[in-house]
Amino acid sequence: MHRLVLILVLVVTSQVVWAQSRSSANTVQKGGAPNLASLLVGLVPAEPLELTGEVDSNSPAVWDLIGGQQTMVVLTSFGGRTSRAFGNLEALTAPMPVRLLPWPGGGVWFEAIVTAPDGTWYGYYHNERVATSCGDGTTKVVPRIGAARSKNRGLTWIDLGVVLEAPESTLVCNTNNRYFAGGVGDLSVALDRNGQFLYLFFSEYGRGGADQGVVIARMVWANRDKPSGKFDVWSHGVWLPLHGTKVTDAVPIFPTTRLWHDADNEVDAYWGPTVHWNEYLERYVMLLNRSSDENFDQEGIYVSMSTSLEEPAWSPPTKIFDGGQWYPQVIGLEAGAGTDKLAGQEARFFMSGRSSYIIRFSRADGLTSTR
Repeated sequence: MHRLVLILVLVVTSQVVWAQSRSSANTVQKGGAPNLASLLVGLVPAEPLELTGEVDSNSPAVWDLIGGQQTMVVLTSFGGRTSRAFGNLEALTAPMPVRLLPWPGGGVWFEAIVTAPDGTWYGYYHNERVATSCGDGTTKVVPRIGAARSKNRGLTWIDLGVVLEAPESTLVCNTNNRYFAGGVGDLSVALDRNGQFLYLFFSEYGRGGADQGVVIARMVWANRDKPSGKFDVWSHGVWLPLHGTKVTDAVPIFPTTRLWHDADNEVDAYWGPTVHWNEYLERYVMLLNRSSDENFDQEGIYVSMSTSLEEPAWSPPTKIFDGGQWYPQVIGLEAGAGTDKLAGQEARFFMSGRSSYIIRFSRADGLTSTR
């Protein structure tokens, strides 16, 4: 029997809103009452920290043995290029560019890393290419998701190919969306506790409601070196195999209720999920952006939880931050262990590579974790 965890949300608003965008759009603050149901997440002001690389995506963090010492390696991406830095959250080196060979074209943002038992790193990236099917002169892009492998702690990556992409039929060339004509991207991953399946959480920006929202795919982890065509998608309570890399039949766990590509500029859409296992709560925790218009202006940042990846039952998203910046994520504080994929009762709360808050989790039962 699972322990009951209820949600208390502390909404934090800031007098300063950082300018952050896929290019240069500003985020905005909007009003909104907190959900005072009961328990879960508080944000506590803390001494500011900032990742040393420029950021316009999720930023994976990995601990590895370097020079005989456990060292954190953080990958940051900006403008379609990725860099890495070493150290710890309080003291990271200057970022240095990484290489991906062969280059898949367009821009690449590494957003997730999983380390295999033999020390090999597997990275999953958001790749944007110009929507050439929309004609010459278009500025719209179509994101897709690829995989890569590194044997030297992320300095050089060997491309393993595209793993998820949108069918051409779901693109919308005359969209009001500021950036995308469709596609899939803005991702994070989680390896299950048994190391059997890799789960990939991502955003769909397709033509209609059935092709928009936050979606889950998974792959048998043993297929990590040849991942293309090996993913299933969550659809109406079952895992359905994809035929190749095109995302079809996926049912969003958080659908878009006011669509990206319709005639008006209004949007109600969750996107950009980041997922970590919280050892204190003994649950998976997802942070989400929520957009209010087709410029991706930020309505707020939300939290959801699930006890299972295999049979996902994510709780309704609840606001923890009003307005804010893109790419919310946690990085755990446990030396040698805490990352963007693993955290405890307290962790650093980042938005766009900057942290001004500790995120603190509580439990409804009042008990300490058994882990």
